[in-house]
Amino acid sequence: MTLKLAAIVESLSSEFDARLAGDPELLIERLSTLEQATAHDLTFLSHPKYAGKLAQSAAACVVVSPSVEAAAIQRGACIIVDDPYRYFARITQLWKRHHSAEPAVAVHPSAFIDPLAAVAPDASIGAFACIGPGAVVAAGVRIAEHCVIGRNAAVGKGSRLSARVTLAEGCSVGERCIVHPGAVIGADGFGFAPHDGRWEKIEQLGGVRIGNDVEIGANTCIDRGALQDTVIEDGVKLDNLIQIGHNVHIGAHTALAGCVGVAGSARIGAHCTIGGGAVVLGHLALADHVHISAASVVTRSILKPGNYTGFFPIDDNAGWEKNAATLKQLHALREKIKQLEKSLKGSAA
Repeated sequence: MTLKLAAIVESLSSEFDARLAGDPELLIERLSTLEQATAHDLTFLSHPKYAGKLAQSAAACVVVSPSVEAAAIQRGACIIVDDPYRYFARITQLWKRHHSAEPAVAVHPSAFIDPLAAVAPDASIGAFACIGPGAVVAAGVRIAEHCVIGRNAAVGKGSRLSARVTLAEGCSVGERCIVHPGAVIGADGFGFAPHDGRWEKIEQLGGVRIGNDVEIGANTCIDRGALQDTVIEDGVKLDNLIQIGHNVHIGAHTALAGCVGVAGSARIGAHCTIGGGAVVLGHLALADHVHISAASVVTRSILKPGNYTGFFPIDDNAGWEKNAATLKQLHALREKIKQLEKSLKGSAA
């Protein structure tokens, strides 16, 4: 399947003030990167520092900013827009709609829907999916194979649950959400009371509330709250293999990269980013617009917006062991320095 350049620009004209320089009838067969694009591909240049690669690109058309318009026109067809990266993101969505077959609106014969569940007539339920009593599946929802929607759980309008997603009892997903394969929403949080060398389970009686336009990556786990709900606000983006502990609250439009771990009762503000493999310890708070570098460990609350990094630099093993041994002596060295300072002050007096 192909799309004409004119059709692409027209489809996005209500949202972007973009100009097309080149043949509007040019057919686009594929979206690609600037370096790998061929004569039938559409690509983009988001940052002026890559402008040197523009002339060498074989792309049929490049989405560019006004700052490189002249060079882009000299090279060939281009679309000029203030935010090429966002424009190209919208093109990928357009491409997906045109080139991906939507599942038929139907309930697979092998799916089980409890008589007390409410499923919209235009919802699609895949093979071996299970919809529990009291569950609500809203209009336009797509539930793929082997999904489980628990008792009294709810899926909002237009949301898509990929294969093997579990939405546990009493948990809810908002509208237009995307949940990737294997995600588990609403497993028990890690709650145990110690007694005589053993652990007494604390039943997790809360749920999980997920807002609108949230995307949850493959095999990510979001634990239900102990007493109150775990909350994921609108527009949050969670990558694959993320662990969200019980009673965590994540503010709107925050993004967490792969393998992040957020311990119980942490509160993360809106518009934050947390890099891959980072850890946020329990009961801490992050203000809005806090950005945590990959592999950092957040051990204290951060109440001021900004960029934060916290990890020991990598080194060869011998060097690391020496530095680690030195770190163990820092407290004793600190006390010695204090004593020396006192002695020097006494001598000066």
